Amino acid sequence: MRKIKIYRDTILIFLRGLLMGTADVIPGVSGGTMALITGIYQRLVHAISQINANFLIAALKGDFARSKEELKKWDFNLFIPLLAGIGLAVLTMSKIMTVMLTVYTAPTFAFFFGLILASAGFVYKHVDELNLKNIVFLLIGLVFAIIFVGLNPIQANHTLPIIFLSGMVAICAMILPGISGAFLLLLLNQYEYMLAALNQLKFADIFTFCLGALIGILSFSRILNYLLEHHKSVTMAFLVGLMVGTLRLPYEKITTTMDSLIPVIIAGVVGFILVIVLEKQFEKHHLHWEA
Repeated sequence: MRKIKIYRDTILIFLRGLLMGTADVIPGVSGGTMALITGIYQRLVHAISQINANFLIAALKGDFARSKEELKKWDFNLFIPLLAGIGLAVLTMSKIMTVMLTVYTAPTFAFFFGLILASAGFVYKHVDELNLKNIVFLLIGLVFAIIFVGLNPIQANHTLPIIFLSGMVAICAMILPGISGAFLLLLLNQYEYMLAALNQLKFADIFTFCLGALIGILSFSRILNYLLEHHKSVTMAFLVGLMVGTLRLPYEKITTTMDSLIPVIIAGVVGFILVIVLEKQFEKHHLHWEA
């Protein structure tokens, strides 16, 4: 029975990785949102925040026993299947998203609109109460997102240092519900370039981006883990505001590219229902963690 449970949990984590990776290549949708919906978010943030270089320092000193003990603190049961799912989704969805955003722009963004709207409702459930403090942070998140989404893309080049910094910035958004890492890449003028780099397997660009992402996530996860442990309700209220505010992006894309209303409505409803279905399915299999 124990082996069956381990296999089942591994498969479910892999599926969560697929959903997170898919969300991470979509402008306006966050992989962090998918992690929250599928019940893995707090375990993931906590697990990442526990990663440090102690194992390497101990190994360099010749203390391999301690190095092994430090590595045992890492949640490999989570990281291996999750990263496998994320990697597979990013590689496959990058090709699909290129086509969808080009050929079916309005219905695709309507689908994103439905996803984000339903996700905001889900995150709101994690706000303990709607007191003045939470309302203020919700409004701050809302205003910030509306202004942020209205920014014009920066005409940045595609040198390796810029790609490295883009990876650092985008990964922080990818793990944070409400902020889309892909949208940040759009603002930094790196989104289409990195999609092309994935499709064409430009290993230097991919490696540089991943290195920046690794450094960014190891730093940011500690801050996020602290906020979730000590100020969860306020943090979630802020994230709800962010998510509602980011609806400006798909709304503007829909209104400027729409040819027919019916496909847009259908796509939006499908996106909304998908989040509800995912929430119900994964609610039975939430992965708990111990701080």
